[in-house]
Amino acid sequence: MMEFLSSQWLDILTTILGLIYIWLEYRAHIALWVIGVIMPALDIVLYWQHGLYGDAGMACYYTFAALYGFYVWKFVKTRKKKEPLPIIFMPRRQYLPTIVFFFVAWAAVYYVLVTWTDSTVPLLDSFTNALSFVGLWALARKYVEQWVFWMVVDGVCTFLYIKKGIPFKAMLYGLYVVIAIAGYLKWRSMAKTVKSNR
Repeated sequence: MMEFLSSQWLDILTTILGLIYIWLEYRAHIALWVIGVIMPALDIVLYWQHGLYGDAGMACYYTFAALYGFYVWKFVKTRKKKEPLPIIFMPRRQYLPTIVFFFVAWAAVYYVLVTWTDSTVPLLDSFTNALSFVGLWALARKYVEQWVFWMVVDGVCTFLYIKKGIPFKAMLYGLYVVIAIAGYLKWRSMAKTVKSNR
């Protein structure tokens, strides 16, 4: 009973933090990275309790990736004008390496899950993990397309969390899909269609 309550409260707390996170991301506010450290640290425990080992591992990555994202947004400047990085569209030269990395990461995470865990959803769990790697990288670089990656990840995660009995998290990720669409439209209107020198 205590384990269930602990899991339930973690579900609710991380859902609240997730709402704050997505609101900050929508506004392109640097404080999103602070929540981006706290929330996944709690998610590690939540996901492990429900046998989502891939997501638990991903939450570890999220924690460290948030530190990287904060560093890039705060300290990395454009080469020419030394200004904060602008929101831009992903350069075409990044397409092929991104696709290759995604499939390699998907295969690697899938192998880990089926070899060393008792995950019941290794294919989808590894899929969302691999695409999340790409999504976080794109977010850190302020690419508009990061929202497209999250639309797919959030849709699949909504299904997984319903299946795994994490209702609040499922509702959060369902909402994430809607916000990701709105975020894409907002960032697209804010994007600078210039050649990236990064």
